[in-house]
This record gives sequence, structure tokens and C-alpha cells, in this order.
Amino acid sequence: MSECVPARRAEGAPLGLLVPFCLGWSSAFAVGKIGLADAPPLLFLAVRFLLAGVILTVAAGGLGHLRRLDRRGWLLLAGLGVVNTALYLGLSFSAMKSASSGMVAIIVSAAPVLTAVASAFFLGETLTLRKAAGLGLGVLGVGLIVRGRLGGGVDDPLGILLALGSVAALSAGALLYKRFAPAAGLVVNGGVQTLAGGLALLPVALLLEDPVSVTPTVSLALSMAYMVLAVSIGSHLLWFALLARTSATVASAYHFLMPPLGLAFGWLLLGETVQPWDLIGILPVAAGIWLVTRPAGGAG
Repeated sequence: MSECVPARRAEGAPLGLLVPFCLGWSSAFAVGKIGLADAPPLLFLAVRFLLAGVILTVAAGGLGHLRRLDRRGWLLLAGLGVVNTALYLGLSFSAMKSASSGMVAIIVSAAPVLTAVASAFFLGETLTLRKAAGLGLGVLGVGLIVRGRLGGGVDDPLGILLALGSVAALSAGALLYKRFAPAAGLVVNGGVQTLAGGLALLPVALLLEDPVSVTPTVSLALSMAYMVLAVSIGSHLLWFALLARTSATVASAYHFLMPPLGLAFGWLLLGETVQPWDLIGILPVAAGIWLVTRPAGGAG
């Protein structure tokens, strides 16, 4: 249930990137929800992005990598940061105020389908019958999980709607990064994007949320530290590395792993209920990932 796809099946995506990316990205929903108990979502995210962005940007400056960016590069990364961080995560964390972390992880995992279809039009990536079948199985698995949860009244429709918006932002961010990101290095690209996302989100958070509602607790501090170091710095750099090493379709296919892993972390850390449909849906999800990410070598 918690294993990532073997490296030899991953079309150039090595196991050393996949395992920490899968675990870090999927755990973010449950760990983030712990922090949301003591802080509103947009303020939590804005502080998280600003801290991570400052750390990465200072590191990039110390390495001398910021000199690789010209004015156009700064503007491109800032725009990408608004989509990849502020919009995507702003919507998904807002969704967790009225939906379970597992449910949000499930919906976000539908991103590969949007990404694959859009990549065929905008990036010229080939959508073979094999990959299309794999994406279809992934959708089937996610659909089974969502059906069971909606039928049980576990999650609020507003939370689900916000999570769907976050999927669109994640897919758009992957395409835009693949098409327009400057070749300045992962630390520069990640740092400027994260910092820009924090700067864009902070005024919106202050307008919509009350800073007085933040309750300083140990659990909030630990949640924030994990989200900054392990997710905003670690997992996001791994995500951009995967995009650089593989096609947008293949890299995005690993988001189908987020339902079982996200549900597992929700159960382990938050005591969230795992439904029977959740377990059934894992099977086509796993089969779909195998079809999308295995090396081409036949009729395809």
C-alpha cells in the first residue's frame, strides 16, 4: 500500500526520487490538517511559503545561482509560483476545512488525467493507448473511492469543489513549468516560486482571515516545521526534478498514489476512517500507474 513504483518501470524516474516524493507529498495533507486546528488555512500557507522561499532563495544566492536569472526568468518563476503554490495549495488547504485530508488527497490524484490530455495539445506529448488505458484505470479507482465517501456523507460538497479547483491549478502548473521554466536550477526555481506564492497569498490571507485566530501550540510549530522543510522544500524540489527527468504525463501519474498513501496518513495521524471503497479503489489505481509509467516497448 505504501510502495512507490519500481525505478525500472518509471521511464527515467529513479526510486531515490519517487519514494521520498510520494511519502512527503501524500503526508502533507494529514500533517497540514494538524496545523489547521490552530491556524486558518491561508495564513498557515502564507507563512509556510515565505519561510521555505526565504530559505531556498538565500541558499540559491549563496551558491551563486541567482545570477542565472534575467528579468524575464524572475517574472516567469513568480507567475509559476502563484499557480504552483498559492493557487493549488490555497484551494486544497481551504478544502480541508470542510473535507477530510484523505478525500482531498484522493481528488488531487486525478491531476494526471487533466495533465495528460492537456500535454498532448500544448506540449506535443504522445498519449498512447496504453497510457490512456492506465489513466482510465486511475480515474476508475479514484471514482470508486469518491463514490463510497460521498455515499457515506463523510465529506462536505464545498470542500470537494475547492479540491477540484486545486486539481486544475496543479495540472496547469505542471504544464506551465514544463513549457516555460528557465534553466536556472532546482533551488532557484523552487525558491523563487515558493517565495512568490507566499507574497501573493499573504495579503489575501490577511484580508479573509483573522491573525488573532492563530493559537500558538507545539503541534502547530511541528506541523509548520514539517511542511516547510519536508514538503515545501523537499517534496516540491523532488516534484520539479521529476518533471525535468520525465514527461509531464508520466510525472503526474504518480499522483494516483496519493489516495492510498493520503488515506493511510489520515488514518495513522488523524484517526480518519478508511472506507471499504477506499481499499477496492486502490487496485485499479495501482494498475493504472503501472501502465502509464512502464517503459515503452511494444505497440504502446
